[in-house]
Amino acid sequence: MTVFFHELKRGKLSLLIWTAAISFMLAVTILIFPQMKPQMEEMDKMVANMGSFSAAFGMDKMGMSRFIDYFALECGNTLGLGGALFAALIGVSALAKEEKEHTAEFLCTLPLSRTHIVLQKLLAVAAQVIILNIFAAGCSLGCIYAIGESVETGVMLPLMLSYFLLQLETALICFGISAFLSGNGIGAGLGLTLGLYFLNLVSNITEDAKALKYITPFAYADGSYIVINKTIELKYLAAGAAMSALAVAAAFLKYRKKDLKT
Repeated sequence: MTVFFHELKRGKLSLLIWTAAISFMLAVTILIFPQMKPQMEEMDKMVANMGSFSAAFGMDKMGMSRFIDYFALECGNTLGLGGALFAALIGVSALAKEEKEHTAEFLCTLPLSRTHIVLQKLLAVAAQVIILNIFAAGCSLGCIYAIGESVETGVMLPLMLSYFLLQLETALICFGISAFLSGNGIGAGLGLTLGLYFLNLVSNITEDAKALKYITPFAYADGSYIVINKTIELKYLAAGAAMSALAVAAAFLKYRKKDLKT
């Protein structure tokens, strides 16, 4: 597991910064809810008449004065989109950075096949996503108890799971892309993530674009659907799993034959 631990060591500062930033934003968002609740009741009345804007963010189906609805929207955006951006960064650089930083020669000296190298890098990416979500979930639960709100387990568990799976899918897709890159792919990773986010907004606004939900992981992390149904929408999750599997397979196939620049 030489490569696995080497990757974790290389990425520890980035992981620490992103975990701290996301956890801090989650904490602030949760802790201000008691003060924001009176304003949220007024906002519910305003949002009811905002048409497409409300539908884009699922606010037409939720009342922001209820904590679980507030958490699904506000904290969901922080952990969902923020976490996905982090996942994209580590995924898209996982296989490309050796050539960019001219450290591919280090990998070539190890008594490991390229298949094992890709596998260990893949596990390191997944481990970082898991670590971020563990700390984010712990911070969220602690702050929820601190403000005296109850944890609706039947809703909270699928919500947190959906954000984790969203991040993991983003990381895996970007991991697949990284096998085809030999330079800086950060722009591609961030652009892809933001593009998928806006595709989900478009699909929420118009019925004619519902098919877009099958290609964006933000579809099954829709807080309004999970709050109402207490489950993840499986048809979109299955589509995401298929795309993730294809991306990982592409990474293995491409990297095994890739001419690495040292």
